[in-house]
Amino acid sequence: MEALKAKVEEAHSRVNAVRQEIGKVLVGQTKLVDGLLMGLFTRGHILIEGVPGLAKTSAVMAVAQAVDAAFKRIQFTPDLLPADLVGTEIYRPQSSDFITRKGPLFHNIILADEINRAPSKVQSALLEAMQERQVTIGDETFPLPDPFLVLATQNPIEQEGTYSLPEAQVDRFMFKLLVDYPSKSEEKEILRRVGFQSPEVVHGVITTSDLAEIFDLIHAIYMDEKLKDYIVDLLAMWIRYGASPRATIFLSLAARAWAFLQGRTYVTPQDVKQVAPNVLRHRIIPSYEAEAEDITTDTIIERLFERVEVP
Repeated sequence: MEALKAKVEEAHSRVNAVRQEIGKVLVGQTKLVDGLLMGLFTRGHILIEGVPGLAKTSAVMAVAQAVDAAFKRIQFTPDLLPADLVGTEIYRPQSSDFITRKGPLFHNIILADEINRAPSKVQSALLEAMQERQVTIGDETFPLPDPFLVLATQNPIEQEGTYSLPEAQVDRFMFKLLVDYPSKSEEKEILRRVGFQSPEVVHGVITTSDLAEIFDLIHAIYMDEKLKDYIVDLLAMWIRYGASPRATIFLSLAARAWAFLQGRTYVTPQDVKQVAPNVLRHRIIPSYEAEAEDITTDTIIERLFERVEVP
């Protein structure tokens, strides 16, 4: 444990460097940054939801620029086709054969901007990529770069020209992060930076090799057997629309990632509570009665923790 603690402390210098670079373009939004870092360090895909103008896209781009890795932004639109994501086979008349042209998914970090503006046939093209980290073009399967991370944005108030994400795809997202409005002081700082200064440049301060080392460190964070039982008990309480085993895996991994961000080598029950809303809010389907009474998924999660005994 002492050796692990020393490695965690050493890795924190790189984590702080990433935070500093993100802070050049993002004011406040600490919870959003923490969620993005946990997804980045655990290779977990993230869905970000917030009304327009809250810097969702800017936050993702800042994270991508802080990492020395291949980045691609894809603007999702209703006329997008699956081949626009994964690629396609092109016939060459001169040689009477086909060549494979790979799509934009063959990058380390993908920004799927306004992901819910593309129809289901496009969303289904992401299923294999997000789970198996590979895509199939024609008869051939190609592995995606390592790491491979999808950071998707959507806004909750526009319904015109949008499509509901399939449950199978939503379940592949480790987190659903909600972006809040900035405070008055934060909005004034945003005004100062954007309205009266030239934008700062975000530099790459962490490599894919560093990410692999941090990923291994997070997996080595200690979690007691009682905490594992605690997580299983929490997720066993849904009957009809029970959270899939991915939720159990993601909740365990996210709790270890949060412990890592706090500089600890072990997980506490509070770590599980801290990350649970981000992991579970998109996996719960409230009833019509709950929606009528303005009971949100976060409220349901709070009540869930009240019913399960803390180890």
